[in-house]
Amino acid sequence: MKDEAENVSDGSSRRNFLKKVGVGVGAISVTGIVGSSLLKGNEAKAKSGKLVKLLSPEGKLVEVDQDDIKSAKGIQPADNETVEQHKLEARAGLPNRKFAMVIDLARCKNARKCVEACQEGHLLPKDHEWMRLYLLQDDSTTSKYWFPRPCFHCDKPMCVSVCPVGATYKRADGIVLIDNQRCIGCKFCMTGCPFSARVFNWKDPEVKVPEGHVYDPETNIPATEGTVGKCVFCADKLRLGELPRCVSACPMGVIYFGDILEDTVTNGNETERFSKLMTDRAGYRYREELGTLPSVYYLPPTQRMFPVESGLEDTDKSIKDRYKKVGPR
Repeated sequence: MKDEAENVSDGSSRRNFLKKVGVGVGAISVTGIVGSSLLKGNEAKAKSGKLVKLLSPEGKLVEVDQDDIKSAKGIQPADNETVEQHKLEARAGLPNRKFAMVIDLARCKNARKCVEACQEGHLLPKDHEWMRLYLLQDDSTTSKYWFPRPCFHCDKPMCVSVCPVGATYKRADGIVLIDNQRCIGCKFCMTGCPFSARVFNWKDPEVKVPEGHVYDPETNIPATEGTVGKCVFCADKLRLGELPRCVSACPMGVIYFGDILEDTVTNGNETERFSKLMTDRAGYRYREELGTLPSVYYLPPTQRMFPVESGLEDTDKSIKDRYKKVGPR
């Protein structure tokens, strides 16, 4: 029998990801369950009849009707104790997980949907790009290719080692976050990052933050003037058992995401064994010689699906101007 994790394209990979990542950490919050519907049976409003297995807050496996489930949309301003507890959880990370991203350079055509989804999901100004796309060329004799670059969430992050106040920290699940309530804006982390993955907030963002939203380091919302922001691997989505925004938004399936401990990554439509993907496609880490051990891996741009030139179609002048002078890196 063919290994089911080798290549799954049946449209259920998002559910598979939830099973492997979400349920294992109790990521779905059953905040929408109406007690009377569970107790009174026929007296309650008719439900779908489709039962979903979830972990209760007490750690018990329960079955509830899917109509009773409401995803938690971040922490709510209920009380200070709840907020502080979430901050502690956000600093510790999800247990028994080691998250990683794999980017297939052969599929990328600079559609920029990953950039837009990231900006929308984190309420970023248009000039702030946590996911940035570069046009690279390895040698004068080779062709150019598109190179998406998020934060690499290194296992040995230089940014963490130089932060004087502990605002930048690495979690047990591999994610590197910034606590803007601790950040003093010294920019040491920006200087220490060899990948230029961080953005400084020179002013308060000119975007509307939802009323009542409480600052959450897993989203970096709201951003604060004089602090630093960057890709957070959509830690808030992972807590809900969902894929990062850039993964879900990419129309070409460029970005895979998953858990190295499970040896599984998915782009939302295809699920692969991480180890097999690395071996079969000669996966690598960008500038690995620096010794930071990034959690982002790349698959070489061999047998590309799109010509490089197509990535400049339907983009405004300011974007096209970025790529006027591109030569060997």
